Amino acid sequence: MASTTALPRHPVLRRTVTSTTAESSPSTAVASPSDSPRQSPSTSSLTSMSSLEETEDQGYGKLTDTLGNQFELPDYTVNDIRNAIPKHCYERSGLTGLMYVARDIVYLGTTFAIFNKFVTPEYIPSTPIRAALWALYTVLQGLFATGIWVLAHECGHQSFSPSKVLNDTTGWVLHSALLVPYFSWKISHGKHHKATGNMERDMVFVPKTREQYSSRIGKFVHELDELTEETPIATAFHSVLQQLFGWPLYLFANVTGHDNHHKQHEGRGKGKANGYFGGVNHFNPSSPLYEAKDAKLILLSDAGLAITITALVTLCKTYGFNNMLVWYFIPYLWVNHWLVAITYLQHTDPTLPHYNAESWNYVRGAAATIDREFGFVGRHLLHGIIETHVLHHYVSTIPFYHADEASEAIKPIMGRHYRSDTEGGSLGFLKSLWTSARWCQWVEPSEGAVGEGKGVYFFRNRNGLGVKPMKLQPSVGRGKSGMVIGADE
Repeated sequence: MASTTALPRHPVLRRTVTSTTAESSPSTAVASPSDSPRQSPSTSSLTSMSSLEETEDQGYGKLTDTLGNQFELPDYTVNDIRNAIPKHCYERSGLTGLMYVARDIVYLGTTFAIFNKFVTPEYIPSTPIRAALWALYTVLQGLFATGIWVLAHECGHQSFSPSKVLNDTTGWVLHSALLVPYFSWKISHGKHHKATGNMERDMVFVPKTREQYSSRIGKFVHELDELTEETPIATAFHSVLQQLFGWPLYLFANVTGHDNHHKQHEGRGKGKANGYFGGVNHFNPSSPLYEAKDAKLILLSDAGLAITITALVTLCKTYGFNNMLVWYFIPYLWVNHWLVAITYLQHTDPTLPHYNAESWNYVRGAAATIDREFGFVGRHLLHGIIETHVLHHYVSTIPFYHADEASEAIKPIMGRHYRSDTEGGSLGFLKSLWTSARWCQWVEPSEGAVGEGKGVYFFRNRNGLGVKPMKLQPSVGRGKSGMVIGADE
């Protein structure tokens, strides 16, 4: 069995950002991957980019990301991406996938056996030392279980093996064991891949618009560029809540997902909205996240959770809740933490755009993601899910053990549109949780955008970091009623 999950990483020391070349063909929200507009080759260097005047002439104006980099729209097709990837990278092996599952289960089982046998008063009389070691146990088991989670994610994308039955059976078992509704999440996650970066249809970490953010803090939208800095304590508090409760809130209330359920084509979203009692969750077959044909799969997902919950209750009665708290529930919280952190940082960065429905297409959305680096943990324990996410959004059926090679193959096609932030390695990845929270608070168009460019949004913040928010007149920024929900009058 291979001891690592990815090929050696080619050195990329700093974040790759975009610059400005325009696209002459308008895009639509319904463009399919193969219909994505193709323009000039994207392999040109930064020194040969089109001028700002050329960009403005083609109808987009000046698009500027949060760092101040000039942004251009992707100019290649999904077929360009697919054709650049070596054919063997598409090959999937059920045996290889099962070997990695077995490896991760061995990690979990061996760690449990060692700690349960030796981290006891008989071998370690000191209570503080035992407590510290058991705390380390929860961290290790959380990482190993996150690796299991990632393999189940591979099953959901059918990249685990060529067999749909093996994929879905393995994924259902693994995800159910981690209290994840496999088919329910698989369906909603598939919609995320089909609409990444689309402000109206994306399912994961859809950012707040300027108006939504102003309503949350009780201010008018035209005042955002004049607000004082958000305190670091407030940022830290919000980040802790996100890491602790983000995943269950997503499952139960579709938090961070889109809230346009009234547009669901079957009409199941009429009158429904994100929230605890809005009927939008991953457990109800009638949720607008799904279609009527999905009902049996949602119930099967619920059945998997019921089996796991029954087993956990039985184990708690047998071994006591305190033991199960350390053995399972705290590692489970670590899994939630890593899942939220990984997803958040894959889609939240000062260089990343988002699009309204008119300016979005598949190629643009898939490029609105970023690769990061988490060292040994990311490549060995988490199967490269952090380091090869851009590729994953273009071709999600490529198994993780071919993802590094495939990622290198598509970089010449993406050119300046490929983004990565590998500076600082593992510590840099963890630091990004803080920097993204400080830099990325809401999205709005660039000040110099015109035409279709007004549908390309970038992160802005109230902390004085990067490009400042647009200055709006009061009559422009008050919304339909001119008042702000939640303002104290």
